[in-house]
Amino acid sequence: MNGTLFKLKANHILKYLFPVLLIYSVAVLIPLVMSFVYSLFDDTGTAFIGLQNYAALLKDSVFWISFKNNIILVVFCVVGQVGIAFIVAALLNTKFLKMRSLHRLAIFLPVVLAPVVTGYLWTIIYNYRFGLLNWFIGLFGMEPGLWLDDPEKVIYMVSIPLIWQYIGLYLIIFLAGMQNIPKEISDAAEIDGANWFQKNLYVNIPMLKGVTQVALMLCISGTMKTFDHIFVMTGGGPGTGSLVMAQHAYNNAFLMSKTGYGSAVSIGMMILSATIILVTMKLIGMSDKNV
Repeated sequence: MNGTLFKLKANHILKYLFPVLLIYSVAVLIPLVMSFVYSLFDDTGTAFIGLQNYAALLKDSVFWISFKNNIILVVFCVVGQVGIAFIVAALLNTKFLKMRSLHRLAIFLPVVLAPVVTGYLWTIIYNYRFGLLNWFIGLFGMEPGLWLDDPEKVIYMVSIPLIWQYIGLYLIIFLAGMQNIPKEISDAAEIDGANWFQKNLYVNIPMLKGVTQVALMLCISGTMKTFDHIFVMTGGGPGTGSLVMAQHAYNNAFLMSKTGYGSAVSIGMMILSATIILVTMKLIGMSDKNV
């Protein structure tokens, strides 16, 4: 009887999951498998060459430079997006701040912009001749800068639009988490004399551990595959100053018509990203049990 009941339930579950699995397979799994298959062929896609593209990838200094740039962006975005979002959420969660809805809307608004639009806006802001940034620092007597043309600075400059656009996303996540903290705990901390800083340090941060872990994973995975902003702002340049792995894969596959090698770069990017996420999950003690 129990076996029949389980079979009936399983059939219903599979029936409802089938459309989702079909879409996921068409959108993710099949392209992934095809990319792996392409990576085993030469650039014309006619001769099977095994793992030669992966051997070349390991020796490709440009790929490792792009990986290093991705890591820099991850560090800046984790601190900028998640860190600033938590601080802003803690400020918005106080009863002293007025017009909180307006602040939330203003901070969340960039999230709905297309990355291409964000990249274009910040390209104008960084413009040497009429950019807002050079105008602003000019008010303090500072010399204008070529923000996107300096190989030493460009990777840091392109991280700012990424941070600016997605603070609002993590702000909403943290606000939702803070609103789920029992009010009795916050009230008890205030009665004990905890100030804003102590309340966040000893109440909000421990209570939001699971939320913070999820935010970190979203931030790292999103930043490792970043492409649109940098493609619009610099195209990966000057030189390899702002080149990221996704841009390197694009350049090889579409600009140089090296389909096999471009696919190998994509698979390598996926493996490195998954490794970093798994290591981070291990470091922050994230597991299925506490998420």
